[in-house]
Amino acid sequence: MRARRALLYVPGSDLHKIEKAAGIDVDGIILDLEDGVAESRKDEARGIIAHALATLDFGRAERLVRINPFYSGRAEADLAAVLPSRPDAVVVPKVDSPSLLQKAAQILDNAEQTAGMPRSSIEIIALIESAKAFVNLPAICAATPRLSGLIFGAEDFCADAGMTRTSGGSELLYARSMLALHAAAFELQAIDMVQTNFTDVERLAAEARQGAELGFAGKQVIHPAQVVVVQQVFTPDAAAIAHAERVLSGAAEAAESGRGAFSLDGEMVDLPVIKRAQAILVRARAAGLVP
Repeated sequence: MRARRALLYVPGSDLHKIEKAAGIDVDGIILDLEDGVAESRKDEARGIIAHALATLDFGRAERLVRINPFYSGRAEADLAAVLPSRPDAVVVPKVDSPSLLQKAAQILDNAEQTAGMPRSSIEIIALIESAKAFVNLPAICAATPRLSGLIFGAEDFCADAGMTRTSGGSELLYARSMLALHAAAFELQAIDMVQTNFTDVERLAAEARQGAELGFAGKQVIHPAQVVVVQQVFTPDAAAIAHAERVLSGAAEAAESGRGAFSLDGEMVDLPVIKRAQAILVRARAAGLVP
């Protein structure tokens, strides 16, 4: 599993910003062809992204490309332009049915075969941002083995569902919980919504903490200043890692002696507690904190 604590959007039409982003210590960089690019520069942005993927050193960051929606008539050309440069993943926006992901997967199959790349080497992440998408979530999650994550597009979702967007975000709690729940059920990573106010660090941290509590693996960010705060929130701290290791060690000893539940620090440890400990260590390994 990759660490996707923070995924940073960068407009695909701005090579200078892409070059700067490549030097940031961030889990993933989304080179954007959709909302971050003016209509008049979308064709140009394809070439810029393809060049950046082929020539820039992004360090440890995952290299993702957000294409335009299939209904725009641009998605196929977007994929044709960027896939030869081998991004790590493609972000498909406006996913409201499994057929869109299956279409994207077929294009990726053909591109990998043509280029002699290993099959399924390029992952797909779906942007969930409409009421219809939430109704179809189970089918979307099962659409293709390439799917590795779900991203919540809060602003588009509110507009589509006729919701009033508030600073507290209480109107989004149900949708966020539903997305995180489906991601967990289908063993996908859930990536939380953007916080558009990149100057309010406390608000960003509080929103990220709530996302982590809901089960999200990470969060979308739109400014480099948000990266450190968000990645710190989604990284297990030393105390949590140490406790998880002790839980698993105790579980192994209990299993050897034929016991199920056991006591640790005066508390009963059973299977749900063990599963939580395992999840903490998975995130810690993805972040490079434990072997």
